[in-house]
Amino acid sequence: MSPVSPDNRNEREPYVVTSKGHTAVAINAAAKAGEWIKTRQGQVKELGSKTSAQDLVTEVDKGVEQMIRRLILTHYPDHAILGEEGVQPGAEAVTAALEEAREHDYLWIVDPIDGTTNFVHGFPFYCVSIALVVKGELTVGVIYDPIRDEMFVAEKGKGAYMHGIRAAVSAEEEPGSSLIAMGFPPDRLIAQPANLAGLQQILPQVRGIRAGGSAALHLAYVAVGRVDGYWEVGLSPWDCAAGVLLVLESGGKVTDTLGNPYDIGTRHVVASNGKIHDYLVASLQAAEATGFKKQ
Repeated sequence: MSPVSPDNRNEREPYVVTSKGHTAVAINAAAKAGEWIKTRQGQVKELGSKTSAQDLVTEVDKGVEQMIRRLILTHYPDHAILGEEGVQPGAEAVTAALEEAREHDYLWIVDPIDGTTNFVHGFPFYCVSIALVVKGELTVGVIYDPIRDEMFVAEKGKGAYMHGIRAAVSAEEEPGSSLIAMGFPPDRLIAQPANLAGLQQILPQVRGIRAGGSAALHLAYVAVGRVDGYWEVGLSPWDCAAGVLLVLESGGKVTDTLGNPYDIGTRHVVASNGKIHDYLVASLQAAEATGFKKQ
């Protein structure tokens, strides 16, 4: 059965993904990876770090990425895959890997566990994130939260869905009534001071701020209206590619912290329902919390 156009269907009617195709492969890979991850919580045997003692990696991250790679390459052996565990840590290595990956017409961007620190501590806020970029355009985005068994799916031009039900960003227009998400990546030199400055600027002006520790899930929550906006300085492509498409296909807006259009290389991200977007961008600029050097 083919998907029904979201413009000609009941908003509560489940969305059906065809059994073949890029989206089905991404959903299958995310679901299988997520179920395996859930069985390993509390059983981590090899705990390592990358850029710092706060930038954790486990044997589960590595094993899950290999699982996802096999599942994708079984169907699309000529596609490229950019995965977190396949790239050396550090901003320069990420940039170099992304530039090489851009040369491929079909590029999968994978984060096997977004929220590894949460996973290690048994804090139930982490997910699998898989995106597909076709000739430079985000085309598929899938995020799976195995703890809540929530599958978020977006296809370019076809909308975003959670468990087959059409997703939509919130309608909140007032910053003072908004719930905002943000994050603190491992970088203590640039990202942490910038995010703290943004927090100090925005917190007194909004209803509340949440920092759950998973960029992908925060973006998914913007897409389904659980939070009204999200920002974070210091992200990598695998942290946000799938989530960005979810937000856009839910009617939201995503830019960098200066208000420029999102690109898969964007590291300093603002996502929102669109109605409070200018407020968030202006606040970060006022606080000199964009992550960009002053011109």
